[in-house]
Amino acid sequence: MRYSLDGVEEAEGQDDEYSRANPARPGFTKFDQKDMWRMGKLQELKRNYRPLSALSFAVVLTAVWEFLLIANTQGLVDGGVAGVFWSYIWTFIGFGFVELSLAEMASMAPISGGQYHWVSEFAPPKFQQFLSYMVGWMSTLSWQAGNASGSYLTGTIVQALLVVNYPTYEPQRWQGTLLVFAMVLVLFIVNIWGAQIWPRIQNGLLILHVLAFLAVIITLWVMAPHRSAKSVFTEFTNMGGWSTMGLSLMVGQITAIYSMLGSDATAHMAEEVRDAGRYVPISLFWSYVGNGIMAIIFLITYLFSIDDVEAALDDPTTYPFIYVFKSAVSTAGVNALTIIVLILVIAANISFNASTARQTFAFARDRGLPFSKWIGHVDAGKEIPANAIILTCVFTMLLSLINIGSTTAFNAIISLQVVALMTTYTVSIGCVLYRRITHPDLIPTARWSLGKWGVPVNCLGLAYVSFVFFWSFWPNETPVALDTFNWAVVMYVGVLVLSLLMYIFQGRKVYNGPVTEIRASRLD
Repeated sequence: MRYSLDGVEEAEGQDDEYSRANPARPGFTKFDQKDMWRMGKLQELKRNYRPLSALSFAVVLTAVWEFLLIANTQGLVDGGVAGVFWSYIWTFIGFGFVELSLAEMASMAPISGGQYHWVSEFAPPKFQQFLSYMVGWMSTLSWQAGNASGSYLTGTIVQALLVVNYPTYEPQRWQGTLLVFAMVLVLFIVNIWGAQIWPRIQNGLLILHVLAFLAVIITLWVMAPHRSAKSVFTEFTNMGGWSTMGLSLMVGQITAIYSMLGSDATAHMAEEVRDAGRYVPISLFWSYVGNGIMAIIFLITYLFSIDDVEAALDDPTTYPFIYVFKSAVSTAGVNALTIIVLILVIAANISFNASTARQTFAFARDRGLPFSKWIGHVDAGKEIPANAIILTCVFTMLLSLINIGSTTAFNAIISLQVVALMTTYTVSIGCVLYRRITHPDLIPTARWSLGKWGVPVNCLGLAYVSFVFFWSFWPNETPVALDTFNWAVVMYVGVLVLSLLMYIFQGRKVYNGPVTEIRASRLD
């Protein structure tokens, strides 16, 4: 007998079994072999992401300051400039505990499935199959909705630039949807035919992410009009018609929450990251910290530069940030700054689409979705889940059709993404907390571990996601009419009922859950 690097006793010849199950391939480390062997999976995807490119992927995909810039309308309506700032601060802190918990689980089980896989491993045995299946559906829903929201933003920002340059142009919602379709086409082309080179340009995109940040904040510091510090940090507004300022602030925090979503995306790319058990959690944590700090600097700069909140909300482009740019620079400058941000958001969407497709592929591989054999197929030549990418693009286009019938489509899609994702966080963190308290000896070894802080961090993360879940169903304003209702609750309940029916009639018969393929750490 001998001991492995993580201290687990091994039988002689166990390394040979790792190698036979997953033969060595370029970029495939011994740790990756052991992780894939333990989880009972074959290495089908190519590990293109080195440690630095994995970190760059996480930073560029999350793009916190960019999404705070382009998607802050609800926060300005419900809470105002002070509300946007302080809600971001508590969101950054609260999500930090969630991120720590997810990073540790990603080190325990570095696999594309993410939350539903972790639930299958850590839930009480009699609930493993059901909870994992439901979390798999909610995770698929959340990532698909998030992918749609990013394409919606880029498509409609292009439309907003047309308004800036052609004042007589009257944007139509169907035109915005067609622009979303064009954005989806870009995602499809890059993720199918550019998948091999995309990891190689991540470091360049990281540099652009930082340079664009400097370009925007310096421009606003020097050229934009500025409001007083007192108004930025202490003046809250309630333009949503809520009964109290506190209630308005709780509704408006969706702006800060949305900017943080996707921070766990690298976990779903784990099967394409070299030495994933170490570098996936590192990329999750440090991208969160780095992006979060940059976003604080940006947000203070941006909020100081909004001289008139109502005028910004009433801008013909419907994007307050374009009003701010127009107050600082000429039309040419607005075009330049917006296009730079747009390029970064499109890059983030490409990576988000890739991560979404990998999560969907993984759940199908475990027979959790209808037509699982087709969705879970890997293109042998390209070594990518091509069918899952196609499905993701089609789903994005279908969700974007909501925009034609309702101006509140984006709010509904964001809320749907948030509530579904919070569901997966709640169950996965709750399950690892259960396992940590009741059977700590059965917790897999993590090379990136919370150690003695595991229980308090998990508890705080669980409390925060429960808090977010409650507030994510609320509409943007009151009184609520048909065209201002938050339809996320209808879509969420619809998918929940559908997944329950699928479980009853099909899932419980064909879906066993990843835990059934897990190998014990010790071989006798």
